[in-house]
Amino acid sequence: MKDDIIYIVLLGLCIGFGQFYRKIKDSEQKKWIGTAVGLLIVLTASGFHTLHMLFCYLVCSLIIIYFNRKSCHLASFAFMFGYLFFFRSVTYFGYRAPPGHTNMIQMILTLKLVGLAFEVNAAYTKSKEIESSKKKDDSSVDALSENEHALLKLNMLDIFNYSFNYIGVLTGPYFTYKTYRDAIYLPFSTKADCIGATVDKLKVIPVYAGLFLLIAYIWPLDYAMSSEFYEERSFIYRLLYVWPTFFIFRMRIYTGILLSECVCTMAGLGAYPKVCENKSGHGPSKDCLSMISDSNAIDCDFETVRNIDVVNTEKCWTFREAMKYWNMCVQYWMAMYVYKRFPSKKYRTLATLAVSAIWHGVYAGYYFCICAAPFYLPVEDLFVKLFIKEATGIKLKVMNVICWISKFFAFSYMGIAFLLLTIDKIWFYYGSVYHFAYIMWATLYVVGVLIAKTRKSKSKRMEKVEQGDAK
Repeated sequence: MKDDIIYIVLLGLCIGFGQFYRKIKDSEQKKWIGTAVGLLIVLTASGFHTLHMLFCYLVCSLIIIYFNRKSCHLASFAFMFGYLFFFRSVTYFGYRAPPGHTNMIQMILTLKLVGLAFEVNAAYTKSKEIESSKKKDDSSVDALSENEHALLKLNMLDIFNYSFNYIGVLTGPYFTYKTYRDAIYLPFSTKADCIGATVDKLKVIPVYAGLFLLIAYIWPLDYAMSSEFYEERSFIYRLLYVWPTFFIFRMRIYTGILLSECVCTMAGLGAYPKVCENKSGHGPSKDCLSMISDSNAIDCDFETVRNIDVVNTEKCWTFREAMKYWNMCVQYWMAMYVYKRFPSKKYRTLATLAVSAIWHGVYAGYYFCICAAPFYLPVEDLFVKLFIKEATGIKLKVMNVICWISKFFAFSYMGIAFLLLTIDKIWFYYGSVYHFAYIMWATLYVVGVLIAKTRKSKSKRMEKVEQGDAK
């Protein structure tokens, strides 16, 4: 509870400070004021443990600037994730565990510094392609953008300001160096409706926070670990207990992520013209520099820093689709720097989920939860193909509702491992429900495969009969 209060107070102060910050006109002044406030937040939340973040910044900056740029991204990835593992394991070496919010700061810093190394590597690779094309008189490769030039000329202070700017330093969302730089040098933050965008998010936060407190009071997670829960409650009650626990988790995440988004929207970070077709984490998918003008009529949005789509997460039918709307900026990072870069197409999904689990923490619950998704998704995909893909009318509506229930049961069943964290607690709960979901999913997959084979055999027989009739 103490950590939650500190978290809310710091985020509230950051949101309020944005009203002043986005109006700073001098770019250099804006950079350093943002960094000074960011460092103050880090020191307030972490105290002596701030040394962890400063050490990571120093080492990773040296790697990005002085290491071979063909492989600086890999070296940064190895160092930052290796240090993240050490950071969470300091208690084994006799040191005191860092505060909870320090862990979140370290997590976001890891994404930013590794992501920056990948951005530098991409700019370097493109510069070499341009040099090669000039030698061949080939003009098919576009010239380096202003941001790419800046990436190739990075210095220690540039990286320091990006790493510790107050926006997102506590809990994210993740944003690229380009997004940060655009917020400093481009005028969109003065043209976007920052207050309106922030108020729209703040309106719904009390609802999520209130539901979190209410349901957590009625169905506390600790009760699932009690002897009374196992001895006096029925199997159905124990099985369905995952629903309120995951609901509590969702409301807490919605509250935290939306507050973090408010820090960005109030400061004007991530504001771009809508015509640029902005995407979460990435920013503009089209060149929007031509849209800069002195007119106040530019219609901007904050899709770049949109980290969660609550409505679509709740109402979409499938597990696979819901994953796309959850923690979207982090998913962008995982997709760009792990999934697309992983050398084996066959194992890239598993590798991405494993990196995600490692990033979340060292507890077994993260691996039980995140790495369980590849075992459920084939079941869902198979039954969608068999019963929903070609369904219409009432049948389609009924099957979609069944799929929606299955989606949230799967999220809830996996999610309780994320909350219980340790193997003994996870095994206690799953044992209390006889590992029902995993057995059910395996059975459904076998049944689905048999149905698919039966349909395929039937289809072949029908084709032969039709061919025989034709003759």
